[in-house]
Amino acid sequence: MQRRTLLALAPVAGLAACGFHLRGAPQFAFASLYLAAPAGSSLARELQRMLESSGGRLQVLREPAPPNAAQVVLDILQEKQERAVVGLTSAGQVRELQLRLRVQIRLRSADGAEWIAPTEIVQTRDISYSETIALAKEAEEALLYRNMQTDIVQQIVRRLAAARPPR
Repeated sequence: MQRRTLLALAPVAGLAACGFHLRGAPQFAFASLYLAAPAGSSLARELQRMLESSGGRLQVLREPAPPNAAQVVLDILQEKQERAVVGLTSAGQVRELQLRLRVQIRLRSADGAEWIAPTEIVQTRDISYSETIALAKEAEEALLYRNMQTDIVQQIVRRLAAARPPR
């Protein structure tokens, strides 16, 4: 019985010894953040939800609050969906598309000092295409854009957690 217990705990001890630990709630170097984004941005809504539910003490502000009411301001400078043809059939019909979601952000203090310089985050996905099932492909495209948006929101949260005030 003891031998089985030791064998079961050996991998756990190995992981603990190498410094492995689960990613916990992000810790931010600021207590309040103003989210400056276009009014109808679904990315901004998802980002706000994720920041508010991160389990920390972070206060997220948006309009109508003034930007200088927060310690830092996260500007979403650009949010752009792109669609490009990357493959054609021998008859010249679209066979494959590449979907891109580009988001450009900047983090600055209320007095204008840059914490994160303007940074572009890009996600791409390839998708096959067929005119015979165009409606299904539109639904798949929308699902892929939502998935890319979630990935970008997670990247933004990690970058915010790593941000430190300029010296």
